[in-house]
Amino acid sequence: MAPRNSSSVIEFILVGFSDQPALQLPLFFFFLGIYMLTVVGNLGLITLIGLNSGLHTPMYFFLFNLSFIDFCYSCVFTPKMLTDFVSENIISYVGCMTQLFFFCFFVNSECYVLVSMAYDRYVAICNPLLYTVTMSPQVCALLMFGSYVIGFAGAMAHTGSMLTLTFCESNRIHHYLCEVLPLLQLSCTSTYANELVFFIVVGLVITASSVSIFISYALIISNILKIPSAEGRSKAFGTCGSHVVAVALFFGSGAFTYLTTSFPGSMKEGRFASVFYTNVVPMLNPLIYSLRNKDVKLALNKTLQRVLF
Repeated sequence: MAPRNSSSVIEFILVGFSDQPALQLPLFFFFLGIYMLTVVGNLGLITLIGLNSGLHTPMYFFLFNLSFIDFCYSCVFTPKMLTDFVSENIISYVGCMTQLFFFCFFVNSECYVLVSMAYDRYVAICNPLLYTVTMSPQVCALLMFGSYVIGFAGAMAHTGSMLTLTFCESNRIHHYLCEVLPLLQLSCTSTYANELVFFIVVGLVITASSVSIFISYALIISNILKIPSAEGRSKAFGTCGSHVVAVALFFGSGAFTYLTTSFPGSMKEGRFASVFYTNVVPMLNPLIYSLRNKDVKLALNKTLQRVLF
């Protein structure tokens, strides 16, 4: 087949899990259940925070944005993923690039929302007397604006470099979404510049966010250990527990996914590893922040009483 330029590619085939025909129906209901829990959990938390003035604090402002990102993030690819189980798994070239952009945008933004939440916990524990001043509404809004701007810049870099590639011969993406690495394998032109952009952007995002979170928690632990009473130390650790779990799940599963797919010939297996990163983590975050959170439970009880009685 003669090489074609990128404009001649009008559609891709998302292979997804189509090589498991006997599991199509069970997988459809499995991912549908995860998606429903993700939507209900994140929209429920967003609504709960919005309706209860007691939750209008910096910590819950960041949690509001985290839930918003998780909700949007899962909506970028899950509906298409579910459709592919019961119909043709075809996505247009424009649709693929659009999905790639928003996927990168929300993933990058979530990294920095988690950084903002770590900074919030640092100020709350290490400088409690200055918390109200330091974490003012203006500062919180600026942190969130910066998170979305960085997410937008990263998404533009990935998508812009992808649009320069020429796709020919195979248009079968061995994944259930339009991701950078699976798409690079389909190019019939040099992907050196794209790989360089990918590793620079991903490296900067992961390094900056993980180092910031590590420094925040190093300072937090140092201050907690200075608290004389065991009860005080336990209470301080308790305020950080949910965020630590969320950070570990997000960065841990993401690192495992990209390390898995970085080996030659492992792209097909990488789609299984990415299920936890892309589908399960957005579902778990609302549970992590609500099951062990007394404020959220109290706000939920009050809201239910107002609605039901």
